[in-house]
Amino acid sequence: MAPHATTDDETAALMDSLTTNGQGQDNGNRSLPFTSPCLSYWHRTTRAWPHLDENHDQPVPSQVKYCIIGSGLSGALTAWELVESGVDGKDVLILEAREAVSGASGRNAGHVRPAIDAYEWPAGSSHPAKLVQWILSQLIAKGLKLWTHCPVTVVKENDISNSPEGRWNVKTRRGDAAAHTVIHCTNAFSASILPELSNFVTPNKAQAHSFIPGSSLSGKNVMRSTMSLRYSLRHFFSIIQRQSDGTVVFGISRGNPDFSEQTRAEVFSFDDTDHNDEIASISSTEFEKIFAGKGYATGKPARHGEGADHFWSGIIAMTPDSVPLVGAVPGKEGQWICAGFNGHGMARIFTCAPGLVKLIQGKGWRNTGLPECFEISHDRLERAQKSNIKSVW
Repeated sequence: MAPHATTDDETAALMDSLTTNGQGQDNGNRSLPFTSPCLSYWHRTTRAWPHLDENHDQPVPSQVKYCIIGSGLSGALTAWELVESGVDGKDVLILEAREAVSGASGRNAGHVRPAIDAYEWPAGSSHPAKLVQWILSQLIAKGLKLWTHCPVTVVKENDISNSPEGRWNVKTRRGDAAAHTVIHCTNAFSASILPELSNFVTPNKAQAHSFIPGSSLSGKNVMRSTMSLRYSLRHFFSIIQRQSDGTVVFGISRGNPDFSEQTRAEVFSFDDTDHNDEIASISSTEFEKIFAGKGYATGKPARHGEGADHFWSGIIAMTPDSVPLVGAVPGKEGQWICAGFNGHGMARIFTCAPGLVKLIQGKGWRNTGLPECFEISHDRLERAQKSNIKSVW
């Protein structure tokens, strides 16, 4: 684990309010990321990426024009759009609480589909960690600054008359950074810095699994398409097969009717340090049922090395109205957000991040091409709270 520097008394006090024993324990809907998350299949296959723990022991830059909090797809793609629009890469700082791409972007089941209502629709798959790492590598080559293992604890407004270098003071365990613009790409952990979202952004613990296939999914039998096997709105499985090595990645919905009450209760959590054995068992049983039993079409027991390989969890962000939060943070000029993707971030971020950058550059909402319901506002937050609506996902 990369080392962490100590904090001043004020920061330490807030950290204590959000964490217990250094492990990011829940405090309502407010929590920093857990410091020692489990590794996903995607993380296990990208340990050699040279920027994984970038600047893990260095003080943060004291001043920057753009400070992005979060190094997942939302943060990386927002930075990409800023640089593509003409911003100097050296003017952009990404702060990540853990190793780079350690959050939901590197923990999903790899199945990418648009959120539409249909029996069949276009979809695809990706290696999400490699995708985001590639984006970050390109940006670092253009001067972007990436600081890992550097959780942000507070964003405070400076006295403008005394702080011409930046309106906002971004506090971390390794010093403060003054920034003109702060962009929250923190998804389920957004309320740790923006407490006004504590009743709007809810964490959900999702789980995925990798399997080493037998003969029915090996050689010429490798699946060339991804699929989502849907029994109902909240009861489904996603399946992709890696074309490079044949590994099958198997996702499961959080509303599976076979979950026990205890497992259902554990879905509401910030804890991505482990997996749930009951969910793993249900997923393994479904996988075997779909692909012709334990012998995978041969009728023989799986050979050593075949079958269940690895299980992992990740924390996604749910919103009561089922759509993301994009735009200017109400009442905090110069702060922006791109978060709350309800488990559909890999598809939605590719339109949300470019739209957000247009807003940051002074263009109107119409120029974003995004639905109006995506825009964050006081009215939207209050309306959702008063109506007590729940996400359809």
